[in-house]
Amino acid sequence: MKALILSESLAAARARLAAALADAGRPASAARLLAVSKTKPAAMIREVWHLGQRDFGENYVQEALDKQAELADLDGVVWHFIGPLQSNKTRDVAEHFAWVHSVDREKIARRLNDQRPEGLPPLEVCLQVNISDEASKSGVSLAELPALAEAVLAMPHLRLRGLMAIPAPAEGRDAQREPFARLREALEALRERFPEAPLDTLSMGMTADLEAAVLEGATLVRLGTAIFGERTAPA
Repeated sequence: MKALILSESLAAARARLAAALADAGRPASAARLLAVSKTKPAAMIREVWHLGQRDFGENYVQEALDKQAELADLDGVVWHFIGPLQSNKTRDVAEHFAWVHSVDREKIARRLNDQRPEGLPPLEVCLQVNISDEASKSGVSLAELPALAEAVLAMPHLRLRGLMAIPAPAEGRDAQREPFARLREALEALRERFPEAPLDTLSMGMTADLEAAVLEGATLVRLGTAIFGERTAPA
């Protein structure tokens, strides 16, 4: 995708988010775009950075580390890890990312906490919920969510910010909203249970269901295809 087209796609994504927030009666600042740059070259990230984008989401640890090294001269980039996280990758994530959206079990959280370097601020964490109860998807169940949240809140090098989910695909706005509503309700329940926690984040909504997610309170919307074009397989 050439720079001019990339600038147009980013502008269109921003306009789409702004329209969705307006339709939902929410302030323009209530949600922001997370540009999902997995499988995309560092040059595209650099171009989008020059257009004012700062939050970028990556799924593959080594690919992300290579891009971070290549883009080390850019100021203000906020790296979000959004993919499934294996135990043998936690150190790299703890050392090189600001956010992790895919914490779904205490073992992973504890490793991230223990491996977060002392000189860095706490790692911003979202708990991934398997909101559609899909066997093929990662995520903690709603029943197990409070216990995991309590464990993470006790870890000094993590800051629990909220929840993330990737619902099963659904046709129609009402069907798309239903799992997002469940995730919002789960976050509200955690706020009541842990009133001192900074639980302000709902990482939900992608290119196909952005509007439904915003209607249910999304604060971080993960857009890849809408910004960067069709995905390519990682090398």
